Amino acid sequence: MAAGRRRSRRRRGQRSLFLGIILITAGIWWIVSDLLPNSTHTEPDWRGMKQPIFVKGTMMDYAAIGSGEDLKLPLPVLQEAVDSHIRYEQESKSVILTTAKAVVRMELDSKEGKWNGKTVAFSEAPEQLNGIVYIPVAPLKKTYGISVHQDADTGAVILMNAGDRISLAQAQPSKKGETVALRESASIKAPILMDMPQGERLRVWSEEEEWYFVQTDNGFTGYVKKDETESLGEKKIDVLDVPSSRAEKEWKGKSVNLVWEAVYSRKPDPKSIGDLPGVNVVSPTWFSVGDGEGTVDSKADPAYVQWAHERKMEVWGLLSNSFDPDITTSFLSTYDRRSRVISQMLQYAEKYKLDGINIDFENVYTKDKENLVQFMRELKPLALERGLIISIDVTPKSNSEMWSAFLDRRELALAVDYMIVMSYDEHWASSPKAGSVSSLSWSEGTMRRIIEEDDVPASKLILGIPLYTRIWTEQGEDGGGKVSSIAVGMDTVRSLIREKKLQTQFDEAAGQNYVEYKEEKTLKRIWIEDETSLKARVEMAQSLELGGIASWTRNLGISQAWEVLNGIHK
Repeated sequence: MAAGRRRSRRRRGQRSLFLGIILITAGIWWIVSDLLPNSTHTEPDWRGMKQPIFVKGTMMDYAAIGSGEDLKLPLPVLQEAVDSHIRYEQESKSVILTTAKAVVRMELDSKEGKWNGKTVAFSEAPEQLNGIVYIPVAPLKKTYGISVHQDADTGAVILMNAGDRISLAQAQPSKKGETVALRESASIKAPILMDMPQGERLRVWSEEEEWYFVQTDNGFTGYVKKDETESLGEKKIDVLDVPSSRAEKEWKGKSVNLVWEAVYSRKPDPKSIGDLPGVNVVSPTWFSVGDGEGTVDSKADPAYVQWAHERKMEVWGLLSNSFDPDITTSFLSTYDRRSRVISQMLQYAEKYKLDGINIDFENVYTKDKENLVQFMRELKPLALERGLIISIDVTPKSNSEMWSAFLDRRELALAVDYMIVMSYDEHWASSPKAGSVSSLSWSEGTMRRIIEEDDVPASKLILGIPLYTRIWTEQGEDGGGKVSSIAVGMDTVRSLIREKKLQTQFDEAAGQNYVEYKEEKTLKRIWIEDETSLKARVEMAQSLELGGIASWTRNLGISQAWEVLNGIHK
């Protein structure tokens, strides 16, 4: 019995020893597997690809072609990473680049092109492969100031934009002679992409706790422990110098007080205009695009320019699209036609000594929205060269396709010195309901909406002011019937009130004086533009810190209007 108990205890002891060995082994395995770094190696997914392109460590969907000075970058990558406005026009097989100081036109397979309207030669030509357009890097560097690093061994291309600030570092092993692991993810258990020797240069794109996300010169991207790197400081890609516009130099801190001069069949006689106190810009409606090929018709009058300049007023000649949507579609559709319009306007500006150009395109198809932006982007740098101020007239925001929806106010604001908001026709000529041409609250709302929704700086916006009103006719002795209207100037309304001995009352909702009277079984209603409403509009422009005011149109105003509008300068 005693011997049996001894054998039983011996077996239990052996089992305990065996279990102990297993537990110790498992513990060692856990320590090794969980605490020791992964030593396996892997290769990036892109290895074997030719010339992959990276932007801030992210590989793009298209690769480059060529190398060195022959390097060409694919259009989709440039549109995504450099400038969304770079465009390719299929009809003329043209690549067009636009910046604040340059408009560049290149044609496929041609080394000859245009730089700000002048013929130039490029060292390489754009080309198209498998439906993708590739653009030479040299004109891209000159136009946008981009920087490109290409590794000779891997072919990887690192694309950096002007103004980018890049943190640089180098691999710094803890012991001399060792390497630093570049890992696939931010974990010591992640596979190694590259064993980096001491001094390996790194671009640091981001950080994650104790890890940096970096890229080596050969294009490898991955994670490295922060304590295994040494900072090399920061590198900034230089920004190209852009000269200030005349608006920035001469109009900064000053308010624009513009009045349009409506020119129809007869030229206005400057001698009969009289004083316009406070007005510092006149914009005569002299120019219009007359056909789809881009022919610009002119009614310009040098005597009017001389009159304005003698009175220290600038002249911003207005160019319209003849309010013809089909003509507009045609002349906006190609670089050559847009350039023809721009070239003629620049020639007219020189000939008549204009100080600026005011663009007034109305009644435009929504499909032409991008082409209008492109037109303005192509005009702006050429105007900048000549010291011309560029403004564009826009309507209040609405769902109207032909009068509002075609205007990309956010993009247009980037391509002009001033955006003039024609803040009127709240109730238009054929409106089914009588009302103010521009109630004060509605007018202020139009300005605030563009500022808030389209991020247009208030200082770049000019408040359009109507110097006209509508006499509304409502059928029925007490009104309420069919509505019609006629537009009249300030003097006509003043004379009417005086002749009929009418008593005005202030309409709080509209912020204007109001009058009504009966005539031949109809009710006449007028929301009046007078000194009261004009003063309120000036105060609104000042409270919103707008760039100024613009009045439509001089021949509809009265002398008292200019005195009130002069308050914009106070």
